[in-house]
Amino acid sequence: MVAVRDNTPRFTPEEYFAWEEQQLEKHEYLGGEVYAMTGGTVNHSRIALKFGALLDNHLSGGVCQTANSDCRVNIVESNDYTYPDISVTCDDRDKITTQYITYPCLIIEVLSKSTEAYDRGGKFRMYRQNPVLQDYVLVSSEKIEIDLYRKTESGSWEIINYQVGDTIKLKSVNLTFPIERIYEGISFVPETESK
Repeated sequence: MVAVRDNTPRFTPEEYFAWEEQQLEKHEYLGGEVYAMTGGTVNHSRIALKFGALLDNHLSGGVCQTANSDCRVNIVESNDYTYPDISVTCDDRDKITTQYITYPCLIIEVLSKSTEAYDRGGKFRMYRQNPVLQDYVLVSSEKIEIDLYRKTESGSWEIINYQVGDTIKLKSVNLTFPIERIYEGISFVPETESK
């Protein structure tokens, strides 16, 4: 999904929640301004669905909860709210809020050309303020490739690049799986044919 600056006035967080309930589309809220979430590609949707289902099945019956792109994430110690493609929280503090979660241990964004720089840069800077976040996953929708940003024991972040034939290890939710599982049935259209 792509965030596009909306021409609405600045809101307080309370005004934002009330206003968004009346809207047909979702809006991220950053620094008092709202950004409309536009649609993504078929591959984007299918990859997010497959990854979310894999996580939900893996975590079923436990204390962790998987959410799709309809669940807001509150950026820790701020009044900013985003809509990641997938998030997982295992934190009891997230069980008492109904409009958002604040303490995900895992966040997944499916990349598009228009959001990749933001997802790797500004958005990741916001997300990593969260002391609970352990894994931040960026999934390509154009080829079989996933980048995992994993928090180390020292608190720094390492990047692991996964490609065809690799096995992904998400320590945050104790899940290991072949990368192909996320891309099963996905067709990649050459760039010249997609226009």
